[in-house]
Amino acid sequence: MLKKARLPIVLIAAVCLGTIRTAHAQDRNAQVQKALAASDAWLKLVDAEKYTNSWNQAASFFRDHVTADRWAQMAAAARQPLGALKSRQFKAAQYATHLPGAPAGQYVVIQYDAAYANKPDAVETVTPMLDKDGQWRVSGYYIR
Repeated sequence: MLKKARLPIVLIAAVCLGTIRTAHAQDRNAQVQKALAASDAWLKLVDAEKYTNSWNQAASFFRDHVTADRWAQMAAAARQPLGALKSRQFKAAQYATHLPGAPAGQYVVIQYDAAYANKPDAVETVTPMLDKDGQWRVSGYYIR
């Protein structure tokens, strides 16, 4: 009799766990979509050479580690030799809670395949994070 009573409890626990995992996955997917939107909007500012605006829209972690003037210099130095952006295609997104050199938090590491006039095979990595105010903002940018 005891074994029969345990089976329904185990099944109920398994169903509840599955429901929790599904809800967690759906929430994570929603967060990744918000991070992608933040990344795309931020990249438009960088593409338009509005570096000060992109700094203003970046995560507080980003702004705490580089001044607006320094960011403008770094971004221009990295982007200008590449020439005009020809295309950018989403490649991958990976949710993370820990990244090297960054505080614990919620991050999405996004990669894009990009083609520039002088570098047709670039890979851009943009890392939005969930900022202190609950908004997704870019905390890192790298072109390879």
